Amino acid sequence: MEILVYGFLIFFFSSFVGYFLEVFWVFLGSKRLVNRGFLCGPIIPIYGVGAILILICLFRYYSDPIVVFVFGLIITSALEYFVSFLMEKVFHNKWWDYSSIPYNLNGRICLRNSFAFGIMSLVVVYLVAPLFAMLFGLLSFKTWSIIAIVLFVLVMLDTIYSIYVAYNLRNRIIIVEELKNEKISKIPIIFDKKLKELTEGIKGFPNRLLKAFPDLEKQYHNSFEKMKQYRLQEKEKRKAFKEKLKNKYKK
Repeated sequence: MEILVYGFLIFFFSSFVGYFLEVFWVFLGSKRLVNRGFLCGPIIPIYGVGAILILICLFRYYSDPIVVFVFGLIITSALEYFVSFLMEKVFHNKWWDYSSIPYNLNGRICLRNSFAFGIMSLVVVYLVAPLFAMLFGLLSFKTWSIIAIVLFVLVMLDTIYSIYVAYNLRNRIIIVEELKNEKISKIPIIFDKKLKELTEGIKGFPNRLLKAFPDLEKQYHNSFEKMKQYRLQEKEKRKAFKEKLKNKYKK
């Protein structure tokens, strides 16, 4: 039981710290604060999974930092590649793309990030692990168990909602790609009309995900902008219709 509770807490806190590292990194380049996670909350699970894998596989090599660095780089890079591949297959879109960065592999991982992950592996083994040991000693196991249960429920609710939003985005991308593959894509007026018809049946718009993953937004920017316009037009029509009914009954 203890290993599950403490393991989840390590996962959560590592995901939490990873989230702020991502936000800070993006802020340095864009000077804008952006929610960089797939989830709505301030965690990025891939960092938590990476930390757990590093501790399980490499803590035994505590006395050899070179092994920790090299294998930490390999493990975390393999994890990022696998997550990129899996998300692309499940959600029908590529969430990040390093194709423009030198020494990348299929745009899913790149040497620059992998090197940074190797450094982070050293941090996890030699700094984070001792900090967790000290932190867990501050409260009783029962208290940490309650904290873990509350956090787990919140993460699960966030995950369910975020998957729903991601599938919403997936459906939009499928619509755009299918239309572009048809002959009507060469006739802008007919293409826009068909896109509008198919968009009307979809609720909500995943703006947050598009801001969090700009590479994804760039691929479909024009079509997504048209979808937004269509949705705003429909919203205004419904609003005007309700006002008309309201005024009619007042009379």
